[in-house]
Amino acid sequence: MTQRVKTDVLVIGSGVAGLSLALEAASNHRVTVVTKRGIDDSNTAWAQGGIAAVLDPNDSFDAHVADTLATGHGLADPTIVEWVVRDGPDRVRGLIDLGAQFSTIESSATDPQLDLTREGGHSARRVIHAGDITGREVQRALTEAVLEHPNIEVFEEHMAIDLIELSRFGGARGVVGAYVLDTKSGAIRTFLAKATVLATGGAGKVYLYTTNPDVATGDGVAMAYRAGARVANMEFFQFHPTCLYHPHAKSFLISEALRGE
Repeated sequence: MTQRVKTDVLVIGSGVAGLSLALEAASNHRVTVVTKRGIDDSNTAWAQGGIAAVLDPNDSFDAHVADTLATGHGLADPTIVEWVVRDGPDRVRGLIDLGAQFSTIESSATDPQLDLTREGGHSARRVIHAGDITGREVQRALTEAVLEHPNIEVFEEHMAIDLIELSRFGGARGVVGAYVLDTKSGAIRTFLAKATVLATGGAGKVYLYTTNPDVATGDGVAMAYRAGARVANMEFFQFHPTCLYHPHAKSFLISEALRGE
């Protein structure tokens, strides 16, 4: 196995962010995805409740934006919130086009309608879901699309350990790939890329008790920091808001819909 891989776009991480970007970039670039476990081992696959998007004609973007800003207690960036909310419906339709199967209800219309639920912080029923395994279904659809794409190569059991900085070799400031540990062979491999994307998720496992999976160890944040990136808002860690706690076992997630329905 070669110890050097060249690609156009290197994506580190295989959750919803990494795989979605890989599919977008693969339309006209060669893409390489590296992930430290299996491709399905991500925080995405753990999500239960659903995805909030304005899909009901009685709902509105303004209401969704207002709910988000209120729940964020003024800390969210209004520009980003506005963009994410308005882009939400198209992202959902994109997942459906990839084959994601969300829960539906019978209606007077010819086709079944998406089952929209309401979760905490929302003033309307705008959460689509796939039973209580929404994240797993989204991960499945993305994984299948990525593995079938001719322009995407996936390296599982490959843990990125540091970014390759040009400045360390006397060049201009910039990143041209990453050093990656093949956890099966123990070899360090060099991945060179025109663009490197960190999509490694959070760092929830720095806490003794967390609802995050074991893979959420903050690798990407650490690599970015070492490369000189500005790291901000590290006090905000995403924990699933509802779980069954046991002091001598891993916490068991309970759907967030528990707080809204």
